[in-house]
Amino acid sequence: MKDTGKICKAVGLLSGGLDSAIAAKLLLDQGIEVHAVHVSMPWGCGDPGRVRRLAEKLHIPMKIIPLADDYLAVLQHPKYGFGSAHNPCIDCHIYMVKKAAAYMQEIGASFVFTGEVLGQRPMSQRRQCLGWVEDDALVPGRLLRPLCAKLLAPTIPEQEGLVDRERLLDISGRSRKVQYRLVKELGIEGFSAPGGGCLLTEKLFGARLKDVLARGCPDIASTAVLGLGRYFRLDAGAFVLLGRDAHENEELLKRAMPTDILLRPAAFPGPVALVRGGDIHDNRLTLAAGLAQFYSKSREAGPLPLACWRADAPADVREIMSVRVHEADVKRMLL
Repeated sequence: MKDTGKICKAVGLLSGGLDSAIAAKLLLDQGIEVHAVHVSMPWGCGDPGRVRRLAEKLHIPMKIIPLADDYLAVLQHPKYGFGSAHNPCIDCHIYMVKKAAAYMQEIGASFVFTGEVLGQRPMSQRRQCLGWVEDDALVPGRLLRPLCAKLLAPTIPEQEGLVDRERLLDISGRSRKVQYRLVKELGIEGFSAPGGGCLLTEKLFGARLKDVLARGCPDIASTAVLGLGRYFRLDAGAFVLLGRDAHENEELLKRAMPTDILLRPAAFPGPVALVRGGDIHDNRLTLAAGLAQFYSKSREAGPLPLACWRADAPADVREIMSVRVHEADVKRMLL
């Protein structure tokens, strides 16, 4: 690497996983000032707390960027389509690289880097896809992939001598044997296990998200509850989520939007129900109450009361009686 007389800065996408941690360490070991960015999603793709801890272990500054409402366009009309579920992987990565590129300009860094490996993911890490990401994220020549850089054309920071290409890698394919060897050699700790994490890749969650988007989802915050509980489509205008355990019950209460209706069994132990839709009338609420009773030990009992309130008015509690729900109805509504 040439001695340019000034410290080179780079911004990297840090997921908290194995590959992005190695990418950051490879550049740190070249004397590059690394800044990390993590795009925090409400349904997975990394735990911000774990990412912060990993950044601390690497001794690099960390910026958490919450997913913004502009991501709805990615979920609704991705240029490069979806994977096997509702996962717009290529467009999603373009979105993240754009956020990193904006931060690069903000702090005066020279390039963006990622932990991508050529051929590791069949949808988003083919050679052609890597080119699409670079072009659509508007960082031509300034998107470095340290783990597979030797298999790709040299980037501008390599050509300018800011990065020593000979100290980058030529990893390809789905195996991570090389990466596991490297983390031991480089002394990297605190990364998360590879694979999984993003609920968009799960077909059940994808079906829920698609159903909600079709109703006219107003913002990203509205999707935060969709990874919880059992999801029932009450009708074209409303749905209900039922907690599956005490933790999910509390999370539903915590993540409810102001206009959501919440129901909690008053006379029997059972799940919390979150009801969301346009006009939440009593017919929908008694049906939601019936679903809550169906998933309790009081399934065979007669109508039972549930406490009912709007999320933004927790003191204004009234009583809703359940209605008998049959197994065929449950199967018809469950998504």
